[in-house]
Amino acid sequence: MKNVIQTQLTPDLKTQIDTKIAELEALFQGKLVALDADQRKFYGLINEQNKLFVNKVRDYKANQPQLSAGDVNWDEFENDYQARVFLETRKEKLASLVYQMESTKILHDYDNYNDALDDYAYSQYKKGREVIGFAEKVAELKQFFPRTPKSSTSEDKNKAD
Repeated sequence: MKNVIQTQLTPDLKTQIDTKIAELEALFQGKLVALDADQRKFYGLINEQNKLFVNKVRDYKANQPQLSAGDVNWDEFENDYQARVFLETRKEKLASLVYQMESTKILHDYDNYNDALDDYAYSQYKKGREVIGFAEKVAELKQFFPRTPKSSTSEDKNKAD
């Protein structure tokens, strides 16, 4: 499988993407927090069951406000709710982009690595033909292929079967 991915990000597109990321970072400046590990443990994540609970309390407030606690700041409750919904949906969109970026990067890495292996094989061939410069190149690249003593691994045993 040669060149499994053909997508190209032009220099202009890369610049546009970097500009948009910088714009997003600027828009969020001072609006987001980064909890440390202890704070994340303390506050935790709201699970699906608890989201349903919050939604049901919100429904009661909207449809039967006389049944809602008077000491809850309902304006703040609604602001928190709307912010959570907004952040969650945007997080999902960004997570999808990140997943696709990671997947695309994996394919580019795969192509690079296999092309590098082809170049190494070519260099070994040229070294064998005693072409000047290739002995040094192969010696330099050989460090990335450490030799380990062969042992009878399960894969070797499967090959014998």
